[in-house]
Amino acid sequence: MAAATGSQTDEEWAQAEGVPSLTDPFIQKYLSGRDALVHEEKKRRSDRVFRENLSPTAAEACAIVDQIRFEEQQTLWTKNFEDSLVRHHVDVFPGMMFSLAKERMEKRSRLWKIIRRMPKGALLHCHLEAMVDLDWALEEAFSTEGVCIRSDGPLSSPEALLKAGISFSYTKTRANVDVSIWSNQYVAETLVPITVAADSFPDGGRKGFIEWIRSRCTITDEEHLLHHEGPNQVWRKFMSCFPILGSLVYYEPIFRKFIRKMCQQLLDDGVYYVDMRSAFYTPYRRAGQEEWDPDYLNYLSHMEEEIENFKASEEGKEFWGARMIWTTVRALDKRKVIESMTQCIEMKLEFPGLIAGYDLVGQEDMGRPLADLLPELFWFRKACAQSGVDIPFFFHAGETLGDGDATDENLFDAILLGTRRIGHGFSLYKHPLLIDMVKEKKILIESCPVSNEVLRLCGSIMSHPLPALLARGVPCSLCNDDPTILGQGGNGMSHDFWQALQGWENLGLAGLGSLAENSVRWASFEDYSAKDWVQDVKDGALGKGIRAQRLKEWIAKWERFCTWIVDEFGPDENLEPEE
Repeated sequence: MAAATGSQTDEEWAQAEGVPSLTDPFIQKYLSGRDALVHEEKKRRSDRVFRENLSPTAAEACAIVDQIRFEEQQTLWTKNFEDSLVRHHVDVFPGMMFSLAKERMEKRSRLWKIIRRMPKGALLHCHLEAMVDLDWALEEAFSTEGVCIRSDGPLSSPEALLKAGISFSYTKTRANVDVSIWSNQYVAETLVPITVAADSFPDGGRKGFIEWIRSRCTITDEEHLLHHEGPNQVWRKFMSCFPILGSLVYYEPIFRKFIRKMCQQLLDDGVYYVDMRSAFYTPYRRAGQEEWDPDYLNYLSHMEEEIENFKASEEGKEFWGARMIWTTVRALDKRKVIESMTQCIEMKLEFPGLIAGYDLVGQEDMGRPLADLLPELFWFRKACAQSGVDIPFFFHAGETLGDGDATDENLFDAILLGTRRIGHGFSLYKHPLLIDMVKEKKILIESCPVSNEVLRLCGSIMSHPLPALLARGVPCSLCNDDPTILGQGGNGMSHDFWQALQGWENLGLAGLGSLAENSVRWASFEDYSAKDWVQDVKDGALGKGIRAQRLKEWIAKWERFCTWIVDEFGPDENLEPEE
């Protein structure tokens, strides 16, 4: 083999050695066949039809977003930035981006500005207690007479501050202002006014108190990075947050404002409808009442009133509404599960427009699998029929790293039991037969990428299985799951949408648009029989009901959004990132 001389270019040397050129006909023929193969595979994607029907303006907007994404990858997410993360966060590893990049994303990314403006459709998977604007809720608690904090022991040590059971409550007469909850003299369960406790917090007063509550109600950046501890450890912290948040807002004067606040924040983020979930585990208290309510009649009545009031207001006129998927903690025993199911049926009879379905929640790996819950689930179906109500299933399933274990097999039971959507479906990509069944039965996957990362199912968006499902033609939507606890700092879906857009080359703005359209197509705007549900999903915007109307409204919002992108970021605009 001849050696290259100093005067030869690489191309000249290659020609002398007989190395073919990319322009040679047989190489071009290979590339043509390769491109055809890539194109053929993309025809199987779930967003193919949406892409093929893009308007010229939407297609231009998608191209502009692709360009901005490319430029930001070259300028914002550089090796220097990643090296700086390693220097300041010794536990960082390649691809761990969400918590570390969040501030940079929100302050410097043009894509963030675009995603914030995007009409995201419907939020189909979120847990009500984890939709709290924590700073706002604490300010409401400070200004609401009678709100107190309690603990199961003195909060006088670092370990107690980290792990003691705490909650918020209300009282007219039982508050104790003479004892400090931060001292060894505190007696368990004594009610201390929240303002007194906050102002006397030993490390920074009220400001320090707020930071401490935030650390107890969120998975911190440091906890997020400790992936070597595995899912069970972070799930223990995760589950401990719900009772605290619930006790903070499940008091009527705060609760009513919270529902309005949540609806407003969702609408501000381009979310027009929400299917909420609540485990109905934390009790509720009416205004001025010392005792908890015995049931959830007032809770649901106040919720329904505030949703309707918001929709009727000037600021809420574009909000389509909200419904509740009743949930039961899957780790409960048979009697408590049946009691929860009975309550669900009773509340469906009282609030037929509000209760949309039924689900089981909690860590799947540590809770009872659906196969073990079959007696209760079949009892529930029979009880619904006897009561003259139809309460469909919207099951969590496959939120696990397992493969072939009982938790992973929840997917089989969810599909066989007729679930209309699957929450998370993280392990579905391992099941080719179930993928075909999900597509055939028109079951949507409620995907929650940020949640799956923070709860240690994947290291980052780059290793999330959602692209595999999209490539196989599985209908999916993006959801935020538990934004308060996950550290997203807002109730909308912008973080999940941004992560997906930034992380996956095959997605782009058109792929995001398809996911948003799916969320509207699979939203439970009203009650449907199983047959009508599937047909209505198939009909989409060509149907005649409320779903078709909402899809047409979303399409109009999408087109206006794409026009804004073209006007704001078109070829004449400077696309360099803002300093």
